[in-house]
Amino acid sequence: MLINFTGRTALVTGGAGGIGGAVARALADSGAKVIATGLDAAELARASEDPRLVGIALASLNVADDAAVQGLAADVGDIDILVNCAGTTSRGDAAFEEAAFNFILDVNLSGTMRCCRAFRAGLAARGGNIINIASVMSFLGSGTAPGYAASKGGVALLTKSLAIAWARDGVRVNAIAPGFIITPLTDAQIDPAYRARVEARTPMGRWGQPDHIADAAVFLASERASFITGAIVPVDGGYLAA
Repeated sequence: MLINFTGRTALVTGGAGGIGGAVARALADSGAKVIATGLDAAELARASEDPRLVGIALASLNVADDAAVQGLAADVGDIDILVNCAGTTSRGDAAFEEAAFNFILDVNLSGTMRCCRAFRAGLAARGGNIINIASVMSFLGSGTAPGYAASKGGVALLTKSLAIAWARDGVRVNAIAPGFIITPLTDAQIDPAYRARVEARTPMGRWGQPDHIADAAVFLASERASFITGAIVPVDGGYLAA
């Protein structure tokens, strides 16, 4: 049975990016009306030239700005699917400083909660569902990106908490935990030695693609997952299993 989202509306925050763009395209290809957000005019300009995003509505959104999130929710109205892909990271010595650490938490964790809260009523009205983007770092520490690991650990437990709290409203809440995913923009930037270490650590021996995350998102958003809520689904080539 093919998954068909005809008549349904999806919002993908960070949908102008690599993983978010793949998720937005997959939902649109399954019949959904999709709104994809980008951080600013420059990101939206790039997205407008992305062939994957043809036919997908684009909107500006900074998930760290609660007023902006509430405003977009009011403009968009009720939706069936919310995918929280917007995120950021920081590595190295600067990542341990208070400003950088707090910024990562504000975008990745609090930003996810802002969007979930803003669209809750509309999702409940349509029996909708939420898909958050966690990470393998939701389960593992990081010696170079403490804010990212902490924020994604928070996303995992936020997902479980909202799944419990909002089940009575008919809203399912799940998360995908990507492993090491390569995008067209990042492919050439990956250090060959680092690439090899990740491949050696991953049982399937390769990096993932954005479409692998998109496929999982389509499934979790569909009726095939109607009895799944509070799940954190690793899409990591076996990285966590090893």
